[in-house]
Amino acid sequence: MKELLRSNDPTIIAFASALLQGEGIDCFEMDVNMSVLEGSIGILPRRLMVLGQDLDQAEAVMADNGIALGRTR
Repeated sequence: MKELLRSNDPTIIAFASALLQGEGIDCFEMDVNMSVLEGSIGILPRRLMVLGQDLDQAEAVMADNGIALGRTR
């Protein structure tokens, strides 16, 4: 799996997940339960992962919907 998106904003992760599912791209959210360790203050970002073979298509979906990935490959 490859990292597609990293964000502290759970609404962006949820929106991105919905967009990917709508396109038939499987995704997995990582670091969801890290808030338990950090005290729920939101400093640790969540990661959205996709299969390596779907990464290019997933990046295109994010770009088409104005979601900045903010990382380099």
